[in-house]
Amino acid sequence: MWISILVWLSSAVLPFSIFYIVGFGVLAKRPVFDDFLTGAKKGMRTTMEIFPTLTALLVSVRILRASGCLDALGAVLKAPAMFFHIPQDLVPVALLRLVSNSAATGLMLDIFKENGPDSPLGVMASLLLSSTETVFYCLSVYFGGIGIQKSRYTLAGALIATGVGMGVSIWLGSMW
Repeated sequence: MWISILVWLSSAVLPFSIFYIVGFGVLAKRPVFDDFLTGAKKGMRTTMEIFPTLTALLVSVRILRASGCLDALGAVLKAPAMFFHIPQDLVPVALLRLVSNSAATGLMLDIFKENGPDSPLGVMASLLLSSTETVFYCLSVYFGGIGIQKSRYTLAGALIATGVGMGVSIWLGSMW
């Protein structure tokens, strides 16, 4: 019963949101369609401004995976990873997660194929991806989109939060 209610709610949220926004705009006597077109134009400009950054990130991640540099970096970080009780297979996932969610998800799916999603390593990888953020991707897209040059303490704070998320996910996964 609860599942059917949740399914209904999840399918009703988007249409409700659209009707609410349009209805609110009409009641406020706003030119809703003109506001929509203005927002769409601004969105297209922002997309064009961040497109080079996105392209560079995606190409660099693909090069890292295809060239074997990611595996070499994982081998170099094997000793520190073992000191912190991090399985070696999770090191490339953690590194790629900082830059690309899709690449990290691809590595997680490889772990699922080899070990299974319910294995301790599969659980650790799932927790790691759900408790961390693509730090460099977000910083480059969001700050680049609005023209911020200096991120001040944002990078340090984001890396600390991601490190804590990684540590807790590995700890919880090892308890599994």
